[in-house]
This record gives sequence, C-alpha cells and structure tokens, in this order.
Amino acid sequence: MAGRPEWSTQDPAGSEEVADLFRAIGRQIKAARERAGMSQKELGERVGYGEEQISSIERGRRTPQPEFRVDELLGCGGLLAVASEDVERAKKRRRVRHPEWLRDYARLEAEAVELCYFANQAVPGVFQTEAYARAVFASRQPFFDEETIEQRVAARLARQELLSKWPPPTVSAIVQEAVLRQSFGGSAVQREQLERLAQVSRLRYVEIQVMPTISEDHAGMGGPFSLLEIKGRPRMAYLEVQHVSRLITDPEDVRVLAAKYGSIRGQALTTRESLCLIEKMLRDL
Repeated sequence: MAGRPEWSTQDPAGSEEVADLFRAIGRQIKAARERAGMSQKELGERVGYGEEQISSIERGRRTPQPEFRVDELLGCGGLLAVASEDVERAKKRRRVRHPEWLRDYARLEAEAVELCYFANQAVPGVFQTEAYARAVFASRQPFFDEETIEQRVAARLARQELLSKWPPPTVSAIVQEAVLRQSFGGSAVQREQLERLAQVSRLRYVEIQVMPTISEDHAGMGGPFSLLEIKGRPRMAYLEVQHVSRLITDPEDVRVLAAKYGSIRGQALTTRESLCLIEKMLRDL
C-alpha cells in the first residue's frame, strides 16, 4: 500500500549530511540508554514508543519526534533536547523522493484528517515494521536493487510519522486475515508485525478490523483501495494494483468506493474481535 510522501536521505542537496546527523543522534540515544541500564523495550514503555521504533531511532532510520523527550530520563542534561532542534532543521532540508506515479496521492495523504485503508495484499504501509517492509520490497518483481530497497524501507518508516503528529488523522483499516497469516520474511518478521498491529490498534485514533477468511460475504473482492479526506475538500480515493495507480476524484466513483468500504467494514470482525484474533495468532506462532 502506498502512502505519505516517501522521504529519502539520498538526494543531492546535502541530505547525506542529514542522514549522518540522524545516525549520530541515534548513537547518542543508544549510548545514553545503555548507560542508564535500560533495554529498548523499557525505554519505549517509558516514553510511549514501541521497541521497534526505538531501534529505528537509534539506527538513524526514524527521526525522533518533538514529544520524544528522554533527556531527563536518561540523564543527558539537555544535550538531546538541543540535538532535537538540529533534527527539526534537518527534516526541513529533506526532499520528497517517491515514484512519480505516487506523487499526488502522497502529498494529499500527508494533509489528510481521515484515512481509510482496505488491504488484501499486504499490511498497510503506515503500520509496517522495518523488517516486514524490507521483505515486501525484496519480493517485488522486477527486482529492486539493494540500494533502492533500503531507500524504500527508510521512506516507508518516515511515512509513519503521520501516526505521531498532533493532531493525528483518524485512521481506519480493514485487513484481510490471509494477509496477517502470510509469513513475509519468516515467522520472526510475522510475529513482530502482528505485535505492531496489536500495539497501534490500541491508539485512540486508530481502528483496525480483520476480514475473516471464513466470511461468506465479501464486498472487497475488487481489490485494495484507500479513502482520504482533507479538511475543506471533497473525499478522494486511491487505487494501486500491479504497479498501476489511480487517484480518484470523481464524486460518484468516490461515493461507490466509500459505500463499498462501509459494507466491508460491516462484514469484518469488530475492532475488539480483531485484536483478539491477532493476539491468538501471536500465541499460536
């Protein structure tokens, strides 16, 4: 599933320096955390981040958000707070880098106040873990080279900042059960991805539902799609299948897809039932 503008640290306008800055700050956070005797999981629990998010920050793949305040917690005396100002300046210097066919939708998704995803091919990009995203891009044909895979993975992780901005968009997602049982990258990757879904499903502004395989009715057989709404503008839709994409603005076409989404939502498990299923799948792994 495509999404928000995909940021790359490989553009020619000094962004390699930006990447070096993010990696340096990540190393500082890691050193401070280890000096404080905390694991990544423990630090994440203290600041409201997941273990995988802390790992990405420490490796410079994800930029710390303004609310990521760990100076006092790690005894850094304000040094990390000063560094965060450099991060914000560096983020403004980054350039959008994503496929041309994705550009319009990516720009619009970044401005959306409401996002709806129906996914029956892969977990929506805004919820993907680093390892899962890498497995998805590595399985693409024609094959990406290693550099392109790394750029796309970093871009997808940066896209997920929309879940931590304030105010956040309202996010609704319906995911086909078969997608959750697909072991992209192996069982360890699958487990981490399921844990990530369980985590984000507990956010107040995120609702995740699972379309069960045993369902006798299914209004989503036409394939995956997204709906997005920007304040003050008509609702839009986006389709992406087999590397062919289409941004839909015709009111009638959007209305049909919105009605279809409503039907799929009614046929899917409730959010509570979906979380229970995800947790059961985790226990069974």
